[in-house]
Amino acid sequence: MSQVFDLLVKGGPVMWPLLGMSIATVAVTLERAVFWVRLMAQEDRIVHDVLAAAKYSLEDAAITAREAQTLPIGRFLLAPLVLKQATPETFNLALETAAEREFVKMRRGDKLLETIVAVAPLLGLLGTVTGLIATFNNLNIGGGGDTKAATAAAAGIGEALLTTAFGMIVAIMALVVFRVLVVLQSQQIDYFTEVGSRLELIYRQVWYEPLFPTPDLPSGGGRSPGGERPTHGFDPLPYADRPPSLVD
Repeated sequence: MSQVFDLLVKGGPVMWPLLGMSIATVAVTLERAVFWVRLMAQEDRIVHDVLAAAKYSLEDAAITAREAQTLPIGRFLLAPLVLKQATPETFNLALETAAEREFVKMRRGDKLLETIVAVAPLLGLLGTVTGLIATFNNLNIGGGGDTKAATAAAAGIGEALLTTAFGMIVAIMALVVFRVLVVLQSQQIDYFTEVGSRLELIYRQVWYEPLFPTPDLPSGGGRSPGGERPTHGFDPLPYADRPPSLVD
């Protein structure tokens, strides 16, 4: 620990903001790791339970989603299920709005990591430049400097380069974490799209279309393209037009 502190002191004042950036990178990494582990460990089960319940009861599906609303997938599925007699267009709009809101939360920490990736190397170079300036100012070039002075100058240059190395290390750490988060977010976008489409399909086929049918009565005897008469809950044949076998 004392060696690390000595390196920070030797690197000059620029090392301290770089140290702060490294701590921020580690903090974001740990917080996002907990977030993604919790989400990915439970979202498949939540999706399965909600979709299975939605086929029989939208209220039960909403209750299941509400129990998981601490996770993005739970809030995403709950948004359209709490609507009353929604049209498919409204149902889809609720899904899209909830998805956008959750994607913003998933990107938490990205801006900080992007800033660290851009600023850390520049701070490292700044520390190196200022260290080199101080080293050359201390050289007595015209005074017949001896080997001891040259050795001290070389040591000063080496210490000045510490900030560049440290800045690059911090930037590389932040860049790796950022790229991993971007990949996870991209996967979640695809997953949310798939799950939302499945839930909307269930809503259309099971709950909306049976209640609000669209009659399709083309010409040709009132038969549908499949050859069967659409009833939609009533008999299209008037009583007088029924065959004798159906009258009695």
